[in-house]
Amino acid sequence: MKTLRFTPHPLALALFGLVAVHGTAQATSDTSTSEQAEIETLAVWGTQVKASSLSMDAEAMEIRQPDHISDLLRTIPGVDVGGAHSLNQRITIRSMDDKDLRISIDGASQNTYMYHHMGNLQIHADILESAEIDVGNNSVVNGGLGGAVRFKTKNARSLLDEGAQFGGRLQASYADNSGDSTSLTGYGQLTDSFDALVYFNKVNRDNYEVGGGKILGADGTQVAGTDGTVRGLEGEVEDALIKFGWDITEGHRIKLGYETYTDEGNYSYRPDMGLATDLAIANSLKIPLTYPTEFSRDTATLSYEGQLTANTQVDAAFYRNQSTFWRDERGLVSWSPAFATINQGDANNTGINLLFNTTLEGSVGHDISYGWEHIQHDTDYIVDAARLAGEEANTDALFVQNKITTDTGFSFIPGLRYESVDVDSTIVSDTFSEFTSALAVEYQASDSLLFRASSTELFRAPELNEVFIGAGLGKTPNPNLQAETGNNQQLSFAYQDEMLGADNFSLGATYFYTTIENHIYDYAEPSPRAYITDNIGDMNIKGFEAYVGYDIQGLKALLTYSDADSELDAAPEYAVFDGARIDRQQGDTLSLSLDYTFIGTDLSLHWDTLYVGDVASGKDLDGATLENSKDGFVVSNISAHWESARGLGITAGVDNIFDEFYASQSSRTGTSFHPRFGQLYLMDYEPGRNAKITLSYRF
Repeated sequence: MKTLRFTPHPLALALFGLVAVHGTAQATSDTSTSEQAEIETLAVWGTQVKASSLSMDAEAMEIRQPDHISDLLRTIPGVDVGGAHSLNQRITIRSMDDKDLRISIDGASQNTYMYHHMGNLQIHADILESAEIDVGNNSVVNGGLGGAVRFKTKNARSLLDEGAQFGGRLQASYADNSGDSTSLTGYGQLTDSFDALVYFNKVNRDNYEVGGGKILGADGTQVAGTDGTVRGLEGEVEDALIKFGWDITEGHRIKLGYETYTDEGNYSYRPDMGLATDLAIANSLKIPLTYPTEFSRDTATLSYEGQLTANTQVDAAFYRNQSTFWRDERGLVSWSPAFATINQGDANNTGINLLFNTTLEGSVGHDISYGWEHIQHDTDYIVDAARLAGEEANTDALFVQNKITTDTGFSFIPGLRYESVDVDSTIVSDTFSEFTSALAVEYQASDSLLFRASSTELFRAPELNEVFIGAGLGKTPNPNLQAETGNNQQLSFAYQDEMLGADNFSLGATYFYTTIENHIYDYAEPSPRAYITDNIGDMNIKGFEAYVGYDIQGLKALLTYSDADSELDAAPEYAVFDGARIDRQQGDTLSLSLDYTFIGTDLSLHWDTLYVGDVASGKDLDGATLENSKDGFVVSNISAHWESARGLGITAGVDNIFDEFYASQSSRTGTSFHPRFGQLYLMDYEPGRNAKITLSYRF
């Protein structure tokens, strides 16, 4: 049987079923666990981004000087990151937000719904070694509705130069429109079997200026009392990591890691709604614009990697992830003494993951992934140091998946998952369980061409209430609330070869159709501020994603496209929502990346442009109530990187080089009406032109 082998494209190796590998890449299912073990980590500082729709190597990301998760992920087809505030990093996949995704850092679940005005993920890009993204749920291994994002932090083994025992790195960055940062890393092979890494990064964030230098309102005129600078962003982020690795014997390794992350400052009350809304509310109520705020996250992980037999590998992990969001709201005393308190929300995830992979060779090959996971999620709401409420959920899942390879060119990938979630919340107290299955078929038409079709059943139990506004206090119980189910179907192909004069030409596309039955909506009761959580119908999402890559000598070019449209088929009792789209939906998205490395030198140049089309006004869920159309935008970035043989590196560039005035369409946008404040312009303004420079030294 022929095996499809690709010479790796540094920017685009695969689409829906192909995974990037350093050196050569064998086309396999994107749901296979063994393929992840084959991926080598590049010995450079940048973050390697590996997605089922696109892959980017670490060098391609390092040159972008990422200081926000959006710098890493926005050019991945089907993926966006909304939220310009450091507290409001919201990953969306095919318009589904972070509550519908499985997000983890070093295996530790990050699905903690803290506050609807902030995102579910806080991490600084510099600490990341890799980001692995499943665009859409195509595997029983992961669960969830919209896909999975697995972040991995750096480790000593991948950073050490060949033959070296110790190493380190100093880095300093400055951006004239966002702040500065410094980081220090030390790592080494302490003994033949013991390695360690220590990392610390501090970021000073500034209030930045928007594109064009003016804060504009819905009518296009400058908002009164503004000078072009977005207030409520200034603060400090500190991220520290300690990691130890111990090779017990050959083929058996234990890792222990601890990360602590803190983001604090005088921040806006609603980080996602933009300065125009914050000013309107603050001026109306005669209250402060900003409040002392702190978010902290501490994650401890203990993991084991072992070769149990010649053909069976096991990965096991135990973790504890603790998140706290704290804010001093005593400044509200002039408006309402009852709300002038110190509020705190705690969310804790404790989990165990067991993943086995067994490979059986023969005339028919089998690559079997199977395992178990357990997550306990606890929340607490605290006011003036007194605990007022809390909720809990326990999740257990068993899964098995087998890639069956034949000598006919066809491969079959069936899978089965059983998940049970015990939810104890104000809205519902019940156990939700479901068997879900998946089946994918791959056909290797030639050494350069692969086709894939897949269908995966979906399941997600009702989640706990957001923590920071009461952990369910005041919510209306709904004992009839059902779990969300559904199906994700995909058709895709990937082609890669030397043609059209290129050293490497790559082309891929996919069509998907996702149905989420019993879609859960937190504001199902149309009457103002009723906040009834209920199943309102079936949400259908369909779209198309594609890429084309062209490499010739030192030039690497990549063009990507993505589109996703959503529409609710409402239940009869919720006909008012029929035809509504997901609020985070964005317009047609094109990205172009150009990288050029001067042959025989250590100098590289980079350019990328992101074009996002308009979205017409229309019925949506949880969007702006008066005007919810979304303006398109074009943002371009340029940068250059040089690194000497002695370890000195210089990266310089300009983000948003043409000073575009815009907001991500995955962020809050549009105009709403509030009975007290009147019209509110919701725009989470992104930074304008931002010149960056980074100096680093590896030793």
